[in-house]
Amino acid sequence: MTAYMDYKDLANETIDEARAGRIADGVHRVLDRIARAEMLNGREEGSVTLLAATKTRDVGEIMAAIDAGVHMIGENRPQEIATKIDGLRYACGQRGIVLGANDVETVESLDLTDDPEALDHLPLHLIGQLQSNKINKVLPDADVIESVDSLELAHKIGRRAAARGADVGVLLEVNESGEATKSGCDPDEAFELALRIAEIDGLELQGLMTVGAHVDDEAVVRRGFAHLRDLRDRVRDSHAEGTEHCAELSMGMSGDMEHAIAEGATIVRVGTAIFGERAFK
Repeated sequence: MTAYMDYKDLANETIDEARAGRIADGVHRVLDRIARAEMLNGREEGSVTLLAATKTRDVGEIMAAIDAGVHMIGENRPQEIATKIDGLRYACGQRGIVLGANDVETVESLDLTDDPEALDHLPLHLIGQLQSNKINKVLPDADVIESVDSLELAHKIGRRAAARGADVGVLLEVNESGEATKSGCDPDEAFELALRIAEIDGLELQGLMTVGAHVDDEAVVRRGFAHLRDLRDRVRDSHAEGTEHCAELSMGMSGDMEHAIAEGATIVRVGTAIFGERAFK
């Protein structure tokens, strides 16, 4: 178990009004930043989705973000998903929202609506690294696994998804910065790897993901994002088997989302700018 889970009750559903207000303010500020970046870069309004990165955030905090306008959440660790999912699903169901993958049956069991198919869907992504022994813990809940960085991991996920009879979305994670501390495949190997992942039964290749370079040089940061965009375009335009849904570019976080949007991001992953600094890492 992750150490901070001994000190914070991530299943907690209560939140005081002041904390909820600060989170709502954070969501609104980020949405304003996204809208402005879309406008300045000639992007279509609403072309960029805000994913709230919810590592170490409890159910009450996450629901405050959803209530403020977040339409996608991303968890880093399978054990956090397991701890929060029941409370999140119930709270979402009360709001007419289906959370995560294959959740219509869950909503039906909670008897929250006469027509579960009419509910809105809020995707749940795994954005942190996934160990192969945790795959089965993630598949019942996550719509998309963003951190696939090897053919071996992709095959393992695909086999287990196929056994469940439902495809899972994946993004290929690419280490565009070349930093040793970051995960992801080598950019020079990414094109061929993407094509091979796209062929795997049980998977749907939905796009690519990267973490921006940790430097102050805008040109360097944008170069990595631009390369990922060009790589996505090459994969999609190859018309190879399984590449027809390769559209997403998950790139950009609290500090560099404007650069990512300028280079074509479709998803920005934001935690600190919404929730504040984490008390735990």
